[in-house]
Amino acid sequence: MTQRVELAAVIDRLAIDALITEYAVTVDDGDWDAYQQLFAPGGRADYRSAGGIEGDSAEVAAWLAETMRMFPMRQHLIVNRRLEFGTLEQDIGDSARVRADYVNPMRFADRAGEAASTAPDFVCGGRYAFALLRTHGGWRLREVAVREKWRRVRDRRHATPAED
Repeated sequence: MTQRVELAAVIDRLAIDALITEYAVTVDDGDWDAYQQLFAPGGRADYRSAGGIEGDSAEVAAWLAETMRMFPMRQHLIVNRRLEFGTLEQDIGDSARVRADYVNPMRFADRAGEAASTAPDFVCGGRYAFALLRTHGGWRLREVAVREKWRRVRDRRHATPAED
């Protein structure tokens, strides 16, 4: 590989890493318009393994907007990112796949719809499979698939006041 090709690959890796980070932040912040902007035209997401839906980015954003109201505190941690560049229409590097593990602590809303405390009472983890596409606007998500592997829900009835 030439130095120029290596530099381009590093730039692409950084851009893809930023896109995956932005994905986590938009979900955690509930910015559903920004969430949709992360997707290429026709982009889809599949949250069925976590009890959700599969659909285009607009459908999924609307579902997330409704569902995430029950979790006013959430924080996605996306780690162990493994990236592979692919070939699209004979152009190497115009598509990519990322597999990444996640841990997602969240807090259920109280009766008023707010987080009673900042301590999580729902935590899940698993693996994301992202398919990305280079567009004129930069790297965008073509597909997102969530594969939840585990979850833990703390029984709030038995929590001590310090835990809440």
